[in-house]
Amino acid sequence: MAKRTAKNRKKQNNNLIWIALGAVVVIGIVAGIALTNSPATDQTAALPREISVQDAYQYYEDGTLILDVRTQEEWDAGHVPNATLIPLDQLESRLSELPEDQEIVVICRSGNRSATGRDILLSSGFENVTSVAGGFNQWTANGYPVEVGP
Repeated sequence: MAKRTAKNRKKQNNNLIWIALGAVVVIGIVAGIALTNSPATDQTAALPREISVQDAYQYYEDGTLILDVRTQEEWDAGHVPNATLIPLDQLESRLSELPEDQEIVVICRSGNRSATGRDILLSSGFENVTSVAGGFNQWTANGYPVEVGP
């Protein structure tokens, strides 16, 4: 009977070791998932995908780069003072003209092209990029500064 009890204890100890190892593996997996899903420190400062025209104006006042992706003709008719013009159809070939380490607010006429421009920049490695909901139409409707001409 003593042999049997010792054998049972050994079996129980082996089972406990396997349970402990399994728990360690599960904890490791959970920790790995948690670390993978937590944002990196530099990404916590990333801009929202889209901002209001009021927020865009505040960024403008703070000196943030405003990127206009409309056509030259639209630009000449009126644009945000000190903005940079790169028409959407030229954006991918002119990415090197933009600073990757600064915030960029993308604007167009109504907000559709600027969202596309924002997505092009984000997929090209730019991290701090947003677009303006309502675009230049909302900018002028709010009475914000406008410059006319090339």
